[in-house]
Amino acid sequence: MAYRFHYIFAVLGVFIIGGTLYLWGQPLICTCGEVKLWVGSIFDSGNSQHIADWYTASHILHGVLIALVGRLVFPTVGYGVLLLVAIITGIGWEIIEHTDFVLDAFRATTINQGYHGDSVLNAVADYIWMLGGFFTAYSLRTPIVLGLVAVLELSAAFIARDSLALSTLMLIYPIDSVGAWQQEINPLSKSN
Repeated sequence: MAYRFHYIFAVLGVFIIGGTLYLWGQPLICTCGEVKLWVGSIFDSGNSQHIADWYTASHILHGVLIALVGRLVFPTVGYGVLLLVAIITGIGWEIIEHTDFVLDAFRATTINQGYHGDSVLNAVADYIWMLGGFFTAYSLRTPIVLGLVAVLELSAAFIARDSLALSTLMLIYPIDSVGAWQQEINPLSKSN
């Protein structure tokens, strides 16, 4: 098998993420004691605790963008190198996301003001979703991948009022009007 090492490393990523976050004190599953496939509100206490939520789109896009940018900007770089980039950045992000620095930045500047990090289940699922995005985008033609990017970003932005682009914007350059628009659907913000 030509990419045996890559696939073994990808599987090890599950254990690296899960083990690190567990040792850092993140709960294995939602503290509610349930495991759900989908949580449809970013304001639900189970958000970022189960298998999928609106932020899953951002993780899928992470993998999609590695495949897309790799193919378009670095056409001579092969599948194996791009897969390693996806694996390393996927593992890295799930760990870096749970540092105090990043958690504090999310709470200070984004819609996720009460965010305490993912459950181990959610972080591992996010990594797997990212790999799924990579494999999907690598196997599809560029126009279809661009359509996928648009659908994921626009759906998350308009339905959940947060997306990869909006989260990145609010982390790098917070805009009050964007933050106010995002909070309009937060039932908790109405009582404050």
